[in-house]
Amino acid sequence: MEGNNDNDRKEIFSERVRAGKRTYFFDVKATRSNDYYLTITESKRRIKDDGYTYEKHKIFLYKEDFNKFLKAMNSAVDHVKNELLPEVDFDKFDRDREEAYQAKLNGATTESTTEESTTEDVSVTPESEPSSIENELKWD
Repeated sequence: MEGNNDNDRKEIFSERVRAGKRTYFFDVKATRSNDYYLTITESKRRIKDDGYTYEKHKIFLYKEDFNKFLKAMNSAVDHVKNELLPEVDFDKFDRDREEAYQAKLNGATTESTTEESTTEDVSVTPESEPSSIENELKWD
């Protein structure tokens, strides 16, 4: 008997976003009838007795909900950016990330870059502590 397991579905496309202690996976998969859906997985590495374990949370998003999901997500993000935190330069996180990447390529480190500002799949481990505004933006 076949199980209804997500792992037996063919993966069509995958995008990984590293974000500090979390990694997000956006995976497009196909059903047996060649229909497509998206899984969004948040993976957090946790310290366990003799090593690490990964805590995962997954959302399944089907094509009929794509537009509604994007509209609601964009609305929520815009509300945070424009109404709750208008003083925050959200593009700075990307600039800091790029500076850290360039510094690593050049063999130097930057003090203003933090692990929490990681938004792309680039292996850089900044040495500095998160700034106060970055601590405020943590959601856990």
